[in-house]
Amino acid sequence: MLTPTQDPVKRYRLRYNLEALERVRGAIGESAYSRLRKLLLFRLEGREFKRTPTGVKIAVAFSAGSDSTATLKILRWAGFDVVPITARLPQMGEKTLEKVRSEKALLVDVPGYEETMRDLIEKGAPICGRCHSMVMEAVERKARELGIGILATGDMLSSGLISIYEKDGIVILNFPAFLALDKGEIIGIIGGEYKLSFGCPLLWELFRRAPSTKRLALQRVLRETRARALSPEMAVELMKDVLLR
Repeated sequence: MLTPTQDPVKRYRLRYNLEALERVRGAIGESAYSRLRKLLLFRLEGREFKRTPTGVKIAVAFSAGSDSTATLKILRWAGFDVVPITARLPQMGEKTLEKVRSEKALLVDVPGYEETMRDLIEKGAPICGRCHSMVMEAVERKARELGIGILATGDMLSSGLISIYEKDGIVILNFPAFLALDKGEIIGIIGGEYKLSFGCPLLWELFRRAPSTKRLALQRVLRETRARALSPEMAVELMKDVLLR
């Protein structure tokens, strides 16, 4: 499961994330604050802690991908009551749906999603940013309806003060970034075989229609590599996956 890190860059980020945690202490309550702080100190110092149930509910924006799956597993391991919330998207295959069902995730609709994505693809325009914002709006809405005050995501890059922050009455916890996890660590946590690739059929369709949009995917890979979320070897595999589509 989770292990301490000696990487100096990750340790710098973890210390910065401790500051971010202090800023939301009042919003998340002492039980959540204490356990999240212990997770950070475990990563920094290897300091063990009791993982008894906290009684704190945390919603997880669950896509069934590696990052959100690792987020789910670590939060449960740490003693949180995790509520996975999955956006129901037209491109979801049966394998993804099986995983969503196995985790007892709540499915939510994303109003206007298919029409918006289709319009962008036909224009040859980027889709990832708009897709992410629409999905998160739907998931955040459901978390608020359920009265859950913390929503965790699988974002690996939003470190520092945006690793955990308050937004319109809910606290967003970008969990892999909060714990300074890289993709290699995430793959180790979820276990089993893992294929590095861009798995979205809509993105593949966009690449075919507008090959110039591949540059945005390549930039994303390079950004994650500079942040040490990806190793150079992983970056090469992902860039090959993009260029050969």
